[in-house]
Amino acid sequence: MSSAILEKPSVDAIGAVAPLLPVVGGELAAPLVQGGSVRYANLDYGASAPALAEVGDHLAEILPYYASVHRGAGFASQVSTSVYENARGIVAGFVGARPDDAVIFTRNTTDSLNLLAGCVESLLAANGHVGGVSNDHGEVLYLDIEHHANLLPWQRLPHRSVVAAGSIAATLSRVETQLRAGNVVLVAVTGASNVTGEVLPVAELAALAHRHGARIVVDAAQLAPHRRIDIAAAGIDYLAFSGHKVYAPFGSGVLVGRADWLDAGTPHLAGGGAVTEARLDSVRWTTGPARHEAGSPNVLGAATLARAVQVVAGLDQAAWHGHEAALRAHLAGGLRALDGVRVHELFSDSADYPGAGTIGVVSFSVAGYDAGFVAAYLSAEHGVGVRDGKFCAHPLLRRLGLPSGSLRASFGVGSRLEDAQRLIDGLAALLADGPRWDYVVDAGRWVPVNDARQFPAWAPNTPGTAGASPCTTP
Repeated sequence: MSSAILEKPSVDAIGAVAPLLPVVGGELAAPLVQGGSVRYANLDYGASAPALAEVGDHLAEILPYYASVHRGAGFASQVSTSVYENARGIVAGFVGARPDDAVIFTRNTTDSLNLLAGCVESLLAANGHVGGVSNDHGEVLYLDIEHHANLLPWQRLPHRSVVAAGSIAATLSRVETQLRAGNVVLVAVTGASNVTGEVLPVAELAALAHRHGARIVVDAAQLAPHRRIDIAAAGIDYLAFSGHKVYAPFGSGVLVGRADWLDAGTPHLAGGGAVTEARLDSVRWTTGPARHEAGSPNVLGAATLARAVQVVAGLDQAAWHGHEAALRAHLAGGLRALDGVRVHELFSDSADYPGAGTIGVVSFSVAGYDAGFVAAYLSAEHGVGVRDGKFCAHPLLRRLGLPSGSLRASFGVGSRLEDAQRLIDGLAALLADGPRWDYVVDAGRWVPVNDARQFPAWAPNTPGTAGASPCTTP
């Protein structure tokens, strides 16, 4: 996939870069603390992307038929079962799965990677080996740049980590050195950093892993919404991503990959649907996706995830990547032009390394200001939503010299260049004149003093009452 960056557009051409697809909430009005409102500039797609309008319409079509899946002879149950199982094929096609790969629906990427970790752990414990490597020495190898979803599940297994170098080339060399040492059964890597948006060459990493007898799992939570992935062509053994990152609502995710470990590993959940026979003191587990999908499945989540990837798969590739590249170039260039703003990057060769590049994520910090304060200021005074904190990537933030966190702007198919420009203008105003309002820390978050803004009447909370996330606070 090309990683070329388009020429930075002029401010006069801002209106020319419009959303690629309509999203639910794309015209949402955000109240300002100083009074009035403005169209919400959502630059937090990396946390949860808005649902596509077409996905919202599809949900409305499904809801009248919403019923038990795999457990009913009624008409609505049969329709729901058909929708649920058809979603597997759609997802398999979206990621270029092999004919015998399993497609397992989960809650999210974290759930998917914990599922795979449980399978690997149980195989090592029961058989003494996975892929021919003994229980005493079989290890999972991961980078220090991983999101917690692709870091914490592996820590309960024998493991080792690789500290990413200042370039992709040097990082891959470090990975290969560890693989040459032997005993690695699985390489766990992110497809794109959720902190910096830099893409790793997953096909080359897969080839390295296979050359040394290991398999590879790719955390594609950030990659899947921005790039088409072909796991068969790339040699990826397992891939995980979340519906809420790829323009679908609800708690849905998937794990796609080779069935042998999944069919032999301990079921992710013990319960109905995962068995062929159960007795009072014993059970015979089934194989296939049902082995890990016990309980009533999230048919609405699976169906909307499938519709979302169908729509994304239909995008013109040049238009899709050109839209994102124009936004990223404008935002990163505008931020770098501000004295006191630092854009964070990991690799010196991201733009040039084959199979690498960047996605719609830009991480930055503002000298002299706490990240949480800047995020609150942008929201309250400019109607801009960004993420602040440590992005559930604590080891990486510490290594970047940002132990208390940073800021992240992320965007996608519903974004506009004017959203990026409003962020740049808001930071320029802060650096030139300071905030126009007073702010205090309340329940771990910066909030405006005497904030008169109100949530919608149906919402249970008012601004400033929600506690901070553990992935945000130090």
